[in-house]
Amino acid sequence: MNLKFQLTRAFIISLVSLVAFSLVAILIRADMIMEFDQSVIGAVQSQESPFLTRIMEFFTVVGSTQVVVVLCLLIIFFLYKVLHHRKELILFIAVVAGSPLLNLLLKEIFQRARPDLHHLIEIGGYSFPSGHAMNAFTVYGTLTFLLWRHIFNRAGRILLLLFSAFVVFMIGISRIYLGVHYPSDVIGGYFASGFWLATSIWFFQWYMERQPRPASRMLKRS
Repeated sequence: MNLKFQLTRAFIISLVSLVAFSLVAILIRADMIMEFDQSVIGAVQSQESPFLTRIMEFFTVVGSTQVVVVLCLLIIFFLYKVLHHRKELILFIAVVAGSPLLNLLLKEIFQRARPDLHHLIEIGGYSFPSGHAMNAFTVYGTLTFLLWRHIFNRAGRILLLLFSAFVVFMIGISRIYLGVHYPSDVIGGYFASGFWLATSIWFFQWYMERQPRPASRMLKRS
């Protein structure tokens, strides 16, 4: 896969994510998405049970800032010591550090109140976009990107994608189930993080291509 294709793909994903996030934000501002939000919340919370509540509380803890920080430190250690990544650490640290800052900025811009419905946990702050959804998408999306080239068989790559998608989805749905986010908060968080992640990957790949190549690689090409 050549660099031009990779850059084009990252740019398209970034652009689509930005447009999709903007659309969700417009619908929220115009109060045109509340019926959708309430329908989804009703469908999700109608499944409430003690067992399911414990599962959702587990996933919401997995997406919490404290757990994400510990997870990121373990990933940094693994990338540096096991995979011997150096420049890739710049991408990982920049993306996971920038995501909560972007989330804070967006929440201050939109200042959407949290759902005033059935709460299973109490939490303060603004609602849109979901910080849990953004952090999950950012961390597992970046990890998938960095591990992809170290997995050489199709089955392994599919498992990596399915695992990351499952964790990201469950963290998002747990916020809806527990009553602390609207579905549009979670969807908006995914799109905001998709924009941030794809843009960061675009800059990273562009930067890596501009670095001087080792002499051995240049000799092989000549």
